[in-house]
Amino acid sequence: MFVIEEELKKLPTCPGVYMHKDSLGEIIYVGKAINLRNRVRQYFRNTQALDPKVRAMVSVVAEFDYIKCATEMEALVLECNLIKKYKPKYNILLKDDKSYPYIKVTLSEPYPRVYKTRQVERDGDKYFGPYTDAGAVSQTLKLIDEMYMLKKCRQITFREGIRPCLNYHIGKCPGVCLGSVNRLEYRALIDEVMDILGGKDQALIKKLEKKMLDASDRLEFEEAARYRDYITSLRTIGETQRATLTSHSDMDILIPVVSENNAIVSLYHVRDGKMTGREVIPVRDNGFALEERKAAEGIVSAFIKQHYPSAMRLPKEILLSAPVDDQSLLEEMLNGVNEDNAASGNDYLHKTRILVPERGDKKSLVSMASSDSIELAKSLDDRLEREKEKQSLLRSRITSIIERCCEISGSVPRVISEDEDREYRIEAYDISNMNGLDTVGAMVVYEGRKPVKSDYRKFKVKTASKGDDYGSLQEVIYRRLKRARNGDEGFITYPDLMLIDGGLGQVHAVIKIIEAYGMSIPVAGMAKDDAHRTRAIVFEDGSEINLREDPVLFSYTGTVQEEVHRFAISFMKGVRGKRTIRSALEDIPGIGPRRRTALLKYFGSINEIKAASRSELMSVEGMNGAAADSIIEFFGTKEGKGER
Repeated sequence: MFVIEEELKKLPTCPGVYMHKDSLGEIIYVGKAINLRNRVRQYFRNTQALDPKVRAMVSVVAEFDYIKCATEMEALVLECNLIKKYKPKYNILLKDDKSYPYIKVTLSEPYPRVYKTRQVERDGDKYFGPYTDAGAVSQTLKLIDEMYMLKKCRQITFREGIRPCLNYHIGKCPGVCLGSVNRLEYRALIDEVMDILGGKDQALIKKLEKKMLDASDRLEFEEAARYRDYITSLRTIGETQRATLTSHSDMDILIPVVSENNAIVSLYHVRDGKMTGREVIPVRDNGFALEERKAAEGIVSAFIKQHYPSAMRLPKEILLSAPVDDQSLLEEMLNGVNEDNAASGNDYLHKTRILVPERGDKKSLVSMASSDSIELAKSLDDRLEREKEKQSLLRSRITSIIERCCEISGSVPRVISEDEDREYRIEAYDISNMNGLDTVGAMVVYEGRKPVKSDYRKFKVKTASKGDDYGSLQEVIYRRLKRARNGDEGFITYPDLMLIDGGLGQVHAVIKIIEAYGMSIPVAGMAKDDAHRTRAIVFEDGSEINLREDPVLFSYTGTVQEEVHRFAISFMKGVRGKRTIRSALEDIPGIGPRRRTALLKYFGSINEIKAASRSELMSVEGMNGAAADSIIEFFGTKEGKGER
């Protein structure tokens, strides 16, 4: 078991990112810390003094995880990346999703510029950052502007006889537009600027410190403060931030970790130049002695051979902490996978290299991952044991639900034993409509704790009366079972348990259809309270399991119910949108079903059809002048009446 008090004692005192998890292992909060031990302890000491929101979050924290970092700034960047990836329930999620600023040097231009940007592109230019202190970026750029006379405008080519801008006249631009600036001399200035931004700034800092002291001696304190701000900004800019690279590289970092009784690969993902998290993959003992698997090289080599061939997309680089003997053979295998993926349209053709970096940002990333993995190894056995307990606990809860359903119906339960290498297959159903119109059904599938999105299914309700939820649900279940009986591969696997979004009425409606097919599938309802929160599991005889008294089942059922509801709503909105578009075209004289279909296929939306000219409308298959005029007149009349 994960005992929070004991795990708090094991936390390191270095900077890092911590992740609070609920009883199902879902990340519900991500935070950063200068001192991981002190920061995480604060959540579990004197909880009554905490903010109500924080107190609510702490009440559902079942365990926590962490990733070590070298600096607070590194932790801040990694925190941002993880929040964007996991979207934790208790984090503040910014809708505009602003990224950290970079300093860009436009090396792709004959006379480069230097400026701040938040967009990193593959354009051949040089990017420095990201920086967590936007003020330091502005101060540094101001200093560069004072020290170096660089081009400010975006123009690359200049017409003959052009008049220079104001920056030239006030001494802020060398006048590149006049053609009098030596390109090599200008590039030398740019190289000096890039050295400063790259961390080679000690000489400049000493020079600024001398100017600051001289100004202070002359009692010119405002000038001294200006130099002080420049020095602070340069030092801030100079700190390395290894959690994000300025290149757009996609990389995986593989670190083997071996404990007393287990071996794993710690897989760190770097996507679009940003470290987005860590996976822990156990290495099973497939007939090999544990002593043989303890060789890091063997673990990594085996992992690459088994993990990547089935991947839909491979990274461009795989970084290792130590070389492997069969590296060239592994690269050949990976590039064969890349070719297959490109041929099937799942990816573009690219090469994958296996590297052991010796210096630079990549070496720093591997070092950070290795350091973090050392801490991970210390708690590996406990972690894996807790995961087994969690899976076993959920399995026992689902088993009890299935047994209860079968007890009521008098059927024999199909219970999965601990030795079977599969999880329970659970199908959840929901019905959705808008004021009785566009009724749809949704089916989502879970195997244990994980959704199987490839098995999700959608249903347009065709025969049930509008607003008849029971009838709609029965139609969906009938069609699902009929497709299975007919051998449809998308439905042929039956569930171990059906969960229905609703109460006793919905459960009875579904059981009638199942019994009509002469089948026995356990069915239970997911009932909500007046505040639309998951309240209970409801059985056929009206008995219930109060989920408030079972945190594991409460969290799991709530997740499943929210997912099937989300899936149903998104499908209903799509159907409703298409109906709205088609109904608008149905009112136009002379536009029948074939022309409506052709118009929508050609233009894609009502707004594009409304904006089309007569000649554009006539270019659509099946259209003529009279039909085009009818469309123009129809929308012109509606707009004239003020309708939209």
